[in-house]
Amino acid sequence: MFLAGSLVVFCGLLAQSTAQLAGLPLPLGQGPPLPLNQGPPLPLNQGPPLPLNQGLPLPLNQGQLLPLAQDLPLAVSPALPSNPTDLLAGRFTDALSGGLLSGGLLGILENIPLLDVIKSGGGNSNGLVGGLLGKLTSSVPLLNNILDIKITDPQLLELGLVQSPDGHRLYVTIPLGLTLNVNMPVVGSLLQLAVKLNITAEVLAVKDNQERIHLVLGDCTHSPGSLKITLLNGVTPVQSFLDNLTGILTKVLPELIQGKVCPLVNGILSGLDVTLVHNVAELLIHGLQFVIKV
Repeated sequence: MFLAGSLVVFCGLLAQSTAQLAGLPLPLGQGPPLPLNQGPPLPLNQGPPLPLNQGLPLPLNQGQLLPLAQDLPLAVSPALPSNPTDLLAGRFTDALSGGLLSGGLLGILENIPLLDVIKSGGGNSNGLVGGLLGKLTSSVPLLNNILDIKITDPQLLELGLVQSPDGHRLYVTIPLGLTLNVNMPVVGSLLQLAVKLNITAEVLAVKDNQERIHLVLGDCTHSPGSLKITLLNGVTPVQSFLDNLTGILTKVLPELIQGKVCPLVNGILSGLDVTLVHNVAELLIHGLQFVIKV
């Protein structure tokens, strides 16, 4: 009976001690371990201080604000490809220019026997030029003393290109420059004349019986009023000599040079790159403008 009472008293004391221990405050920063990711919620924007420049990892696609006047680099938009027709005119004139040079245009001009042509009236003794020269030499005897008129330093300048208003034709301007050396006896090189002349070639697109497209030469002539003759150096015995010589050259040179350039252009058109010819001809046949007006 005594043992049973003692056991009851001991159990009562043990329960009382356990209850008292449960009510005591725990030391600061200590407590029973909590299950993972569970615990009392922290107040907003509060929590234990983090080391400088460090922070908790942020979710994907979120980040801190950048300092003022700084921003992420913007993606550069790729340049849009230019319209192929914008480059077609340049390719065409480059091909013509290259063909004229590789075809020996400058050498052809340099080897023109200009004095013989003038004296023969362009191959016709009864021609207008021959008749003019006879009259001029009778009034200005000094013309009879010309030993030679030599073409030197021929140049092919930058070609020009214009499309007709209806879009079906091209007009190619072929600007030429050269120097004339007029040689006289004893004196040697008496005069140097600078000459500039434009030849204009018309280009058309046609289809043959097999429906194949070709570029062909239409009208080809010197541009009216484009011939310029200026004195580079030299001393003229009389002004009438220079005036008369310039008058003869004005009548002879344009057709003479035109006769050398135009057949060459015709040959170049027949030998152009097939793709280039097709692209140009298709636009011309349909009257589509591709030459940029400046």
